[in-house]
Amino acid sequence: MIDLIDVGRLALGLAFGVAVFQLSAAALAVARRAPELALSARNAATVQAAVLTAAVASLSAGFLSRDFSIAFVADHSSRDMPVGLTLAALWGGQEGSLLYWTWVLSVFAAVATRRMLARDAELGPWGLLVLAAIQPFFVAVMAFATPPFKRLAVAPLDGRGLNPLLWDSGMQVHPPMLLMGYVSFTIPFAFAAAMLIRGRLSQAWLRELRQWMVLAWAIQSLGLLLGAWWAYRVLGWGGYWGWDPVENVALLPWLVATAYLHSALAQERRGVLRAWTVALVLLAFCLAVFGTFVVRSGILTSVHSFALSSVGPLFLGFVGLVLILSAVAFLYRLPMLRSPTRIASLASKEAGFLLNNLLLLSIAIATFWGTIYPMLSEILQGARIAVGPSFYTQVNLPLLLALLGLLGVWPLLAWRRTSRRAIWHAIRWPLLSAVAVSALLVGLGLRDGLPVLGFALCALIGAGITLEVGRGLRAGLCLPSAQRRLAVLGIFAGSRRRLGSHVVHLGIALLALGIIGSSAFKAESAVTLARGESARLGAYTLTYLGLESESSVGLETVRASVGVAR
Repeated sequence: MIDLIDVGRLALGLAFGVAVFQLSAAALAVARRAPELALSARNAATVQAAVLTAAVASLSAGFLSRDFSIAFVADHSSRDMPVGLTLAALWGGQEGSLLYWTWVLSVFAAVATRRMLARDAELGPWGLLVLAAIQPFFVAVMAFATPPFKRLAVAPLDGRGLNPLLWDSGMQVHPPMLLMGYVSFTIPFAFAAAMLIRGRLSQAWLRELRQWMVLAWAIQSLGLLLGAWWAYRVLGWGGYWGWDPVENVALLPWLVATAYLHSALAQERRGVLRAWTVALVLLAFCLAVFGTFVVRSGILTSVHSFALSSVGPLFLGFVGLVLILSAVAFLYRLPMLRSPTRIASLASKEAGFLLNNLLLLSIAIATFWGTIYPMLSEILQGARIAVGPSFYTQVNLPLLLALLGLLGVWPLLAWRRTSRRAIWHAIRWPLLSAVAVSALLVGLGLRDGLPVLGFALCALIGAGITLEVGRGLRAGLCLPSAQRRLAVLGIFAGSRRRLGSHVVHLGIALLALGIIGSSAFKAESAVTLARGESARLGAYTLTYLGLESESSVGLETVRASVGVAR
């Protein structure tokens, strides 16, 4: 019979050995300018992904076979757990989630190293070296500080199982997606760091970097949305976001990555914001590692974080080292990063991109400060001072409204410079739509200024997008019939980047509508009702009908049935 613990330990030992070999080969490749050593390091990245896949498969097999001699399996699963949840228990604790993190990093690195060497023969080995320097840290922490294959002297008959709150389908999709999002910021960082170390900019390299950053942003976006959906399902009505420290640190790299995507477009089209673009890539990775520190250390109170752990100082030291080295490299290469052109006018797309970055970074700074303030207050004052959701709302709400207003106007401006007449011509119909929505809401009895303003700004965004698409359709329909179909299809297929920006901006507007509506119109009241009794809440009458109990495999659920009438 195969001993899964021995297989897992062997795989982790091999992974660490391969990581050390990969780092050595990559370092020698750049020192000696030896392409064959770079290929060896690239192949080592593939081998590392393979052996870590074996480690993940071993631990997963331990869960499926109910091998409770493995301490992690006994602590996070039980015989009555369904198969899907049993597999999801892999990331239900510190050791397994770090194994998953390291495995995903190895898979990304195996793909990225091949693309690096194929994209640029000079920068490729440097990017490979950066990845090879990062991977041993995570492998070492996972294999030696939090080993997932500890053997119990006596295997229990059954395991402890997962926290009842985790018995949900959200457990199977949200944690792995969010962890993958954190990990994926490593690859763009390696691309940017390679340019800074080597001191050479490459347009092909920058395009490849942008593709990886788009992937990281998309994965992190999906992870955040799945987390909000899960919280809404499990934690209570309207509980999709609570400004919890772990939620905040997951948001931070997403905000910075969003700023990067806009900077990269301005840099590519007009050659501006080049230093901004590189700095945002470095910052996104540093914030991703900082988020890992917050989650792993347990230093900040959160319903999502692990218990206080010894790996916290390791991650804090790592993020500190990365931050210092990144800052030194960035400042040293700052003359190289200076943009060849300047923003010619405030009434231009370039200026809009810059203002967009400033607003996103302001939200990130405010959120970061509120997150770390309890820790700082305890260090400096000896007492932990909590920061509640009201702080984030008061600080970030004006910034969010300003960002929505910018999204409604700036995409309609021209590059370089837009005349006053052109500005008015571009925004008059979206502005009229926003005014009409405001008047309609006031006419319907809404007197609170913030919701009216928020809904009006969302209408401004939607009208601007509709206007842009409509102009393209109108121009296409004016062509001869033979060219009309191709022209109309070209609006949607010819510029995927523009179409993507329209979809994302419209999604942001819809998300803002939901947030503003659920916040402005919610009504809360704590009442105690006996069966058959009713309570009035706003325009609705709620009647308590009784309790319903439902037993499933390993879990008993009690639900309250409530009748709602208007």
